[in-house]
Amino acid sequence: MFPEIANSMHFEVAHKWVFILLPLPILIYLLLPALHKRRVAMLVPFFNRATHVSGQHPRKGAWIGHKNIISWLVLCLCWICLIAAASSPQFVGQPEKKTRTVRSFLIAADISFSMAQRDWSVDGKPMTRWEAVKYLMKDFIRERKSDQVGLEMFATHAYLQAPLTTDLETINWLLDQTEVGMAGQMTSIGEAIAYGIKIFRQDTVKQRVMLLMTDGVDAGKEILPLDAAAVAKQDSIMIYTLGIGNSSGGGYAIDEQLLTQIAETTGGKYFRADSQQEMQQVYAELNKLQPIEYEENTYKPVVLLYMYPLGIAIILSLMFYFLSGSFNLLKEIGSNR
Repeated sequence: MFPEIANSMHFEVAHKWVFILLPLPILIYLLLPALHKRRVAMLVPFFNRATHVSGQHPRKGAWIGHKNIISWLVLCLCWICLIAAASSPQFVGQPEKKTRTVRSFLIAADISFSMAQRDWSVDGKPMTRWEAVKYLMKDFIRERKSDQVGLEMFATHAYLQAPLTTDLETINWLLDQTEVGMAGQMTSIGEAIAYGIKIFRQDTVKQRVMLLMTDGVDAGKEILPLDAAAVAKQDSIMIYTLGIGNSSGGGYAIDEQLLTQIAETTGGKYFRADSQQEMQQVYAELNKLQPIEYEENTYKPVVLLYMYPLGIAIILSLMFYFLSGSFNLLKEIGSNR
């Protein structure tokens, strides 16, 4: 298996700068003073007379040790191996690239009091508009497998319920925790779009899609929806608007003209949903959006090789230590005979 891997990999040194340390022992040898070793001296009376009789000359109590050529060779090889290990040699393969599709998909949902009106029926069960939206939206969110999905809730004010993420289970759980009235009573469509732009500006994905869901008329005073839509267009944000409920009656109305203008300004489309079937058709239409494609580095195989030069250095030092010890022992035995 290893030859097959090696054929598709190339040798690489991760830390080449470590090799500038190779001449360090030579610099230390030349610049630092030599280490003087001390001998044990024996003080005896009549020292000068004893040296005269024996014919020996007294020597200094310290000397500089000198290594033989083999010692220097072993030390140099060990140092080179240690430097090679520190440079982290390795076999590196080509990154395996996987093409994925991804969008940043922000769902901006109206949770004003009008969404509590009970005029929907899902699978034969009467529900409020918000309950129906949550029920039908879960399947739509699960199908966003390659998208980043975020939740923005708005009414009088807008707030972020879930940041852009690929954790779709968490998105659905946070959706369940949201109830009508948590952001106020009125419907501020302009503020919802402006807040969505702020969320998208913190994201790096180029294709940005917002699904704006509302069942009312804009009641905001600070930010006009069409002005916010123009800014969204400049930021390459496509807005799909979805009108929920009846266009008249019940004291609540949908400004379909405004929602259409918002969608057309950003290159999106306006949808109308008065029932479960129409909502499912809207989701099917949104699924036809063409996502962008990008290449993502998913895995880069690396085989580390530092243990080989490190092992050689350890083996050389141990062999030299035991062999030199044995040689000195034999030398001492021979001298005592």
